[in-house]
Order: sequence, then structure tokens, then C-alpha cells
Amino acid sequence: MVTALRIDTTIVHLTSIIANPIRRYASSSRQQLVILGTGWSGFALLKNIDKRKYDVIVVSPRNHFLFTPLLPSTTVGTLEFRSIIDPIRNHGFRNEKHFHLAEAVDVDFYNKTLKCRSTLEPSLAYQIRYDKLAICVGAVPNTFGVPGVRQNAYFLKEIADARAIRHRILHNFELSTESVVNDEDRKRLLHTVIVGGGPTGVEFGAELYDFIIQDVAKIFPSLQDMVHVTLVESREILPSFDERLRIHAEKKIAKRERMKLLRGTVAEVNSNGIKLTDGSEIQCGLTVWSAGLAPREITTRLDLPKNKQGQIIVDNYLHTIRNDVEGIYALGDCSYVQSTPLPCTAQVAEREGKYLANVLSSSKTVPEPFFFKSLGMLAYVGEQDSLTDLPYVKWQGFKSWILWHLAYTTRLGSWRLRMQ
Repeated sequence: MVTALRIDTTIVHLTSIIANPIRRYASSSRQQLVILGTGWSGFALLKNIDKRKYDVIVVSPRNHFLFTPLLPSTTVGTLEFRSIIDPIRNHGFRNEKHFHLAEAVDVDFYNKTLKCRSTLEPSLAYQIRYDKLAICVGAVPNTFGVPGVRQNAYFLKEIADARAIRHRILHNFELSTESVVNDEDRKRLLHTVIVGGGPTGVEFGAELYDFIIQDVAKIFPSLQDMVHVTLVESREILPSFDERLRIHAEKKIAKRERMKLLRGTVAEVNSNGIKLTDGSEIQCGLTVWSAGLAPREITTRLDLPKNKQGQIIVDNYLHTIRNDVEGIYALGDCSYVQSTPLPCTAQVAEREGKYLANVLSSSKTVPEPFFFKSLGMLAYVGEQDSLTDLPYVKWQGFKSWILWHLAYTTRLGSWRLRMQ
């Protein structure tokens, strides 16, 4: 299994880039498909495309696929990080040079070239030619312009974010055991504020509360009563779920002694906590921001039609609606299907990736338009209790947790990951 690049191999590869600034790998019989990103849509496209028809080039600053639904579980050690990542190089590249650990900087649509910058050595830039381009770059956390978010809050979008949160949690607990730390500072250090009541915020809060009642009670018994979690949401939590299930989640939180749901809007994040728009302040040792999505820099830069949220507008075949370019597709969170707006979820992105793979692999001249029907949603709310929101089934409680556990375990990309 290849999970990292050797230094000597990297030097040889980068030397080749410098000598040949424009790269083309396709043979005379195959077109070159370039995929930007290794998230749900890009990974699904990579796995399902007919590689007999295409030389598939992947450009991404991340060398693995991340199973994001289980990312909150890694923040407190319920799962280890390696259990939810799948190295991209394990998935059928014709040539080892077909994967680029780099980020896309710009696209020249007329000359069909992609400008890239190496993640390993940012001073190195080069170009890749393409016949078809799939933009699957996802999105980044939306700060909504709130002062101090980037400087003082933690996001939960990548493995690095989960690692940082886990380190901060352990740091705060260990620091709280020091005799020179007073009780007021201990309460601040052991108070976690989560901003955003979507699935990520709720599930992280659930995992953290499980950690408090199961692990903290054993490892830090004298600190248990000082630990608190506050979930801040300006509207409804889990807004895409059935109302009955949302109410169940809210009641679950309300029953907890050391966790509460607070209706409010954050005006500022500082090193010691947050300030709300009503002027009140909450002291905490950790702020986790999970309050929405915004376009990546490359998405903003591309000269393609976009909606008000900055997503690339595509037609029913996931092709850009710009008339003077061909072979440019956008999938996942960075895209917006003009006729049928879809939510920014892993399920949508994965289905779009599979759809485009089938379209590009097919010999049909006129493909069927993309159609999405939700298979349902799952969310963990803590203490072996989950929500199951399927078209004909609305479950909660332990049996729903069993379904949540089985569904996500069997959806991990390989048997190696499922058995870890």
C-alpha cells in the first residue's frame, strides 16, 4: 500500500515537471480525463470510469479519500484516523505519474490546459492538458465573515482538523489537572462550544458527550462535573430531517446534565470563547465551527457561470452551462444543478460521480439526464441512539443506532477499512 512519497522519487518527479511544464499522458487511442479532487464525487468517478477509454489523471492536494460521515468519531478516539481513509494510489492508475499531489490554480478553457501548483513544493508550477475535465473540488467551511473564526475556531472537514481537535481536547484535560490552574480556568478549558446544528455539529457533540460519560469518568473523575458542551444554532438543528426526529434529538440534548442547546448567532470568536449578537459571552477552551459551506478559491476564480452561493451552474448532464466550452463538468458541493437544486451531501456527490462515469464510459450519443432520489439520512445523537430518516421509515433509538453502525461500516471503501 502506498501512502507516502519517498524523497528521492519526489525529486525525480519534480525534475521531470520542470523540464516538461505541459504534461500530456494520453495515448492516441485514449482521451485524457482530468479529475480535480478526491472527495465523494471525484473518488466515485475515478473508481467507476472505464479506463480502457480514458487515461485518468487526478489532481488533488489530498492523497486519500475520506469517509466523512465517521470523521466526528475520530476526534475522541472512537475510531482511528486510518480507519476512514483510503489511499488514492490504490485505485488503478495506468501510470504512477497520473496522480498529482497538487492543487489546481487555474484553467485555460480554450487551450484545454490546467495550471497546477505542487503541494510538496509550492514554488513549482506546471500545466496538464485535458480532453475532459471534471471539477470535483468540494467546498470549504463558511465563516460568514465572523471575526476571529479562522484564527480561534477549529473546523471539522479533514483528517487534519480531527487530529487538531483531538489534540486540543487532550491538551485541555491534561492542563486542567495542574494544581496551579484554578477552578474558573478549569471550567473554561473543559467547556466546548460547537457552532452549527447540522449533522456534523450534532454528531461531534454526541461523540464528545459519549467521551465525557464513558471515558472522562474513568480517566479524569475529579474533572467530570466541570465538563460542559454547548451547541449553538440560530435556527433548527438537523433541518433536513423529519420534524419528529429533530424533536427527539432536541429532547435528547435537553436531558443531558452537561450539554445544552443554545439558540443564538455568533458575532465573534476569540481565544477564550465566543460572543453572541445579543452581547452575551461564553467562555470555553475549544470552539468547533460547523456552520455551512463556501466555495474554494479555485471555484471562485474559474470563469464559469455560478449561482449566488458561488457554485458552478451545470445542466442535467452535469456539464457547465457556458456555451463556448466543451467537456467541462462540475460535481459535488462545488456544483449547482440548474433545473433541480440538490443538497450538498456525500450521497448526492457520490451519485453524481457514478453518473458521470457511466455517461463518459457509455457509447450512447444522447445519455439520460441525471436524476437523484434520496435514499435517506442517518445521524448519531449519542449514547447508542441514532436517527434514521428513510422515505418510508422514521426510526430513533437503539435499533436505529444498529442500522447507522451497519450502514456506515459496510459503506467503507474496502474490507481492510471495514475490519479495522
